[in-house]
Formats: sequence, structure tokens, C-alpha cells
Amino acid sequence: MQKVAVLGLALAGTAVARAVSSRGIALTLADDRMTDDHRLLAAELDAVLIDLTTDGAVDRLLEGVDTLLPAPGVPPSHPAIVAALQRGIAVRTEIDIAYEWEQSRPGGPRPILGVTGTDGKTTTTMIAAHLLRENGYAVAEVGNTDTPFVAAIDDAYDAFVVECSSFRLKYTTMFRCDASVWLNFAPDHLDWHSDVQDYASAKERMWRFVSAADIAVFPAGVARIAEAAVTSDARTVSFGLHEGDYRLENDALISPHGLLCDVSTMWRSMPHDITNSLAAAALVVESGLAPASSVGKALSTFEAAHHRIELVGEYEGTSWYDDSKATSPHAALTAIRAFESLVLIAGGRNKGLDLSQMATEPQRMRAVVAIGDDAPLIARAFDGICPVERATDMKSAVVAAASFALSGDAVVLSPGCTSYDWYRSYNERGDHFKECVHQFFAKELN
Repeated sequence: MQKVAVLGLALAGTAVARAVSSRGIALTLADDRMTDDHRLLAAELDAVLIDLTTDGAVDRLLEGVDTLLPAPGVPPSHPAIVAALQRGIAVRTEIDIAYEWEQSRPGGPRPILGVTGTDGKTTTTMIAAHLLRENGYAVAEVGNTDTPFVAAIDDAYDAFVVECSSFRLKYTTMFRCDASVWLNFAPDHLDWHSDVQDYASAKERMWRFVSAADIAVFPAGVARIAEAAVTSDARTVSFGLHEGDYRLENDALISPHGLLCDVSTMWRSMPHDITNSLAAAALVVESGLAPASSVGKALSTFEAAHHRIELVGEYEGTSWYDDSKATSPHAALTAIRAFESLVLIAGGRNKGLDLSQMATEPQRMRAVVAIGDDAPLIARAFDGICPVERATDMKSAVVAAASFALSGDAVVLSPGCTSYDWYRSYNERGDHFKECVHQFFAKELN
């Protein structure tokens, strides 16, 4: 790379810009919304800054550039990306350049594990990293996390676990992992991808550049993912609840190398906890980084991230859970299937997805409270399935859910939609939900 343009200057874009600049590469920065932070960054890096709202901005951005590095949130339809591809300018993502730089590291590259899928990426990434740490490795969880890959490669880590969103995979030109898993697949991010095939194609790039020495881990019984795995150049390993090389059998997690652990010793054992743990175990064991005998103890001490079917509290015979991270119908359905009877709080801003998938377990549904901009779509999806009430804010959603819940029920915030109508992030949404639950029951119990 001789001259690079970085498009989008939020967390990932800023990290990319600093990493590129540190290697002495000529740099141009651009964003669709100028801020003082952007101006300070450009001054710090001695880089040209382009305001993309001005006339001729795209031409100025791409002048003399050989590589465009868009931030993950910038969609393929952005005029700068379209123009770059038309002009034959390479379009790449941060995990791709981080991989390239890591390969030329003095002393050789360090092990890289990768995780993609529609749901469960973050938790599986965290489990894999935890398994490695329990075996003495200094591990960075990078990619679609708080730390972009490029921001970590100059630090003293022993290995990396890369959470690979479709946004980061779409423009890869060489990125590969020693072992990688594609967890599951359902339509998602259709507000970013042109269609579901474009989304699938981005995921398939996880194994586009693998070698025969690499391991591709796939879910048994999922034909689309299995085909992508077995047609790649990697050695394949499967996992699943009831079938696969890594599987659940007689209430125990087993592997080709023997027993991993009894389910009763795990930190939590919902079905998706088990499959995520099996996938993570396959990554670290098959890559040779950790023995199968070490997995059980590590799975007993793992702590899950917040907002992922996280218990908020138990009140008057009901259990309340925060699953705000579930921003797709597929993710919400995972939560729904974890409970025998529940009141669901769902809605927000839809991503162009079919929300009716969430209503495919009618026998579990006590009621639904619909929230957010697309509450009408949630109400339509559950029409005739169970009682539905619309709420105008989170506080009233909690009140409505409590009125429906009976002893033994779970009340679950699992929106199936993004948070970008009422909140700035799913974290903020989940935190506010928990606050409203605690406040409601504090008043009720006083």
C-alpha cells in the first residue's frame, strides 16, 4: 500500500488510520459527518481530511489512492466504495490488513482463531479466548469487538481470536485463520447487504483463503455451511447438539479426543451455551493450542458477557432476562427456545428482516409486548399467536410484561431488532431495561 484512504472515522476507522499512519503510509481520511474529533485526528496524523458532503469529495478522496479501507459500518452502496471498485482501487477491511502485517512479523505470525455466524459470535469468541487463557496464553479478542485487529497486532499477545462480522469479511483479500468456525446462518443485515446471497457470500470468505493445514469448524446438519467447509482447502471438523465430532451425548460434551465435561459443571447450559462451547472447544483443541483435558475446568469458570440472556432477577415467581444483544429474529428465537413459557418484549428498528420467524414457537408464548419504531411489525408477526400489547417506552413495557406474567414464566427482553430508535446501542437498551425492572419491583415490593 502506497497511499491509503480511510472511510468512516468511528472506533474501527480511527484505529485503522492510526495503524496505517504508524507504518509511514500516506493517508487520506474521510467521513460523511465532520466532527472536531475528526479534525484533531487528521492533525495528529498529518493526514488530508475530506468532508464527503462537499462537491467533488469522492474524487478528491480517491485521487492517487491504491487502497480504500472502509470502516465496517459503511455499506457497499456508499458512493466512495462504488467509485473505488469501478476505478480498480483495492477495497479492504481492517482484519485483512492486520492479517497481512501479522504475516510479516519478525519471529513469524502468531496463532489466529476466527469466529463468524449470524448469532453467538461474541460469546464463542469469549469462550475460545477464555479456554486459551486458562492454558497460559495472553489472548486478544479482536475484530467485531471493542478492539479492532489492527489495534492489537503491535502488542505482546500470544494469540488472537477474531470475531468476524460479514462487514469485515466482505472485502477480505487474504485473511485466514489457523482454525475458524461458522456457527450458524439466517438472514441478517439486509439493510447493509444487497440481499441474503450477498450476506452469505461474505460469510463464506471466512474459508476463501484457507490452506490444508487450517481447520474449518462447521455445525453438523447445516447444509449451506457444511458445503462451504468441505469445499474449502481446510480440514473439517463438525459440532452439534446431537451429532458431530464435538457433540452432546448422555449429558456430557464429548470430542474425538474424549470427554470434555459434564453439562452439570458448565457455567450455564442452555442449548446455545452448549453449542457455542463445543464450537470454541473445537477451535482451541483442533488447532493444537489446548488439550481436550483442559476444557472442562475452563467451561466451569467462564463468565458470559452482559445482555445475552442475562438474568436480571427473580420476582414473585417470575424470572426476568436481558437479551438486548438479540438484534435479529434468529437471535431472538434462540432466546425464545430457551424457555418453556415466556412473556417476550420485542421490537426496535428492524433491519429489513422477516420478523415472523420469532413467532414459530407459539406453545411457549404467554404474551408479547411490542416496542420501538417497528412495534407494528412485531404485533403483526404475533397476531393470532398470543396477546400483544404495544408500549411507548421501556418503563411501560416492563409494566405491561409484569401484568401478563404468571408464576413460573420468564420475562425476556429479546428484541429481534436494533436499538437505534430509542437508544444509541443495545448496551444502553439493556441497561435501561434492567433499571426499569429493578425500579418496578422495588415499588411493588415496598
